[in-house]
Amino acid sequence: MLKLLPIFRIVTLLEGVSYILLLFVATPIKYFGNDPQYVKLLGMPHGLLFIAYVVLAILISKDMKWNSRTLRTILLASIIPFATFYVEKKFLRKSNARH
Repeated sequence: MLKLLPIFRIVTLLEGVSYILLLFVATPIKYFGNDPQYVKLLGMPHGLLFIAYVVLAILISKDMKWNSRTLRTILLASIIPFATFYVEKKFLRKSNARH
């Protein structure tokens, strides 16, 4: 499953960016500009990236030797803005250098 690590790193970055765009660009435009178009445009890709993030994290957790606390932290990061960037730096970047 470690062959999924590069894919997970990309999904981690894209999920984080899509979440930030959804929260800090599309949602304010929806409510302050009365234009829901951007939420509709970004919502589906973000949802798919979120699901991919969770599934990939679970799939690679055993090979990465993450304990349950680490896995919970990584999964929780998917719902906290900017936290996926922390995951990439703390848990994935150093792992990629090792493998």
